[in-house]
Amino acid sequence: MPDKNQQIKDLIEHNDELENYFSNTIIPQLFVDGELKLQKFTPPAMKQFSLSAHDIGKPIADIKDNFRFPTILDNIQHVIESKKILEKEIQTTDLRWYQMNIIPYVIMKQNTTDGVIITFVEITMRINDLKEQEKMVADHEILLDTISHDIKNPLANLVFAIELFKDVTPNDEKEFQSLLKIVDSALTKMHKLIKELTEVRKEEHKYKAQEELLNFEHILEDVRLTLNDNIIAANAIIISEINISEITFSRRKLRTIVYNLINNAIKFKSAERQPKIIVTTSKEGDFTVISVKDNGIGIDESKLEAIFSKYYRLENAIEGSGIGLYLVKEIVRNAGGKVLVESQLNKGTDFQVYLKTA
Repeated sequence: MPDKNQQIKDLIEHNDELENYFSNTIIPQLFVDGELKLQKFTPPAMKQFSLSAHDIGKPIADIKDNFRFPTILDNIQHVIESKKILEKEIQTTDLRWYQMNIIPYVIMKQNTTDGVIITFVEITMRINDLKEQEKMVADHEILLDTISHDIKNPLANLVFAIELFKDVTPNDEKEFQSLLKIVDSALTKMHKLIKELTEVRKEEHKYKAQEELLNFEHILEDVRLTLNDNIIAANAIIISEINISEITFSRRKLRTIVYNLINNAIKFKSAERQPKIIVTTSKEGDFTVISVKDNGIGIDESKLEAIFSKYYRLENAIEGSGIGLYLVKEIVRNAGGKVLVESQLNKGTDFQVYLKTA
């Protein structure tokens, strides 16, 4: 009997923990049981997918239209049968993009899957940013093709005319004027082309990162999902202590900052211990401070300035272009902030990003 009472107590505690987790998480999540019925959902999921308390216990088939993603039932069934996590980027019928993770809820003792937990992280802005960047790359390629093609002709004429000028005598007025026209025409065409390219360059700057009110947890989760393979390969632990959730900044730029700092923390891990990365946010005067602290190999004090130089790489760097920290510092500096770094060799590094409070 005591064993049974303990089992009931453990079950109540387990349910309380699950209930507490679902009540407090800021990410849309669903718990669908083995019979494909909706058992729990987080408050953000209620808002995102127009769910209500009346939907608890309903078959997911009856409310699948709420999720605006036609194959969600097939995906859930696949995970229950395979017992493997499914990760995919999806676009819902309202044209929003999500990183969807479906995780099997496995009962260890019986080795059976008793449902799934589904997580949705909206990545619409990131997808739009990538599309814009792809467009910019395509535009640059067209621009380079235009330069190489259009400027080649007048430049060749100019070089040809200058060569002929060397053989023209001062008395040969007709030849002189003819060559002068070629030079004038070539220079005019080149000047026109340069002016057009300048106008294109100005137009190009219409793609600017707009500031908006961001939820830092969403940015961090986006980065975590992007670096998921690296995190697993390094067996890294990421702990977050978020005291300031809302930050007014460019989504793309804030993601770049967090991505580069966490990626570096993983990259420069110590072989002597499991990588542990602590991400915190706090308020300090007129600044929101983002700290990314690791227990990696550390940085020699004499190189703490040099690491922010363009293309700088540490001697033991095995990959990368050396431009990540340079980008971080430039983004923060241009926004009126600063980046501080504290480090001890063989103990770890703490990057502190100060962003001006809007």
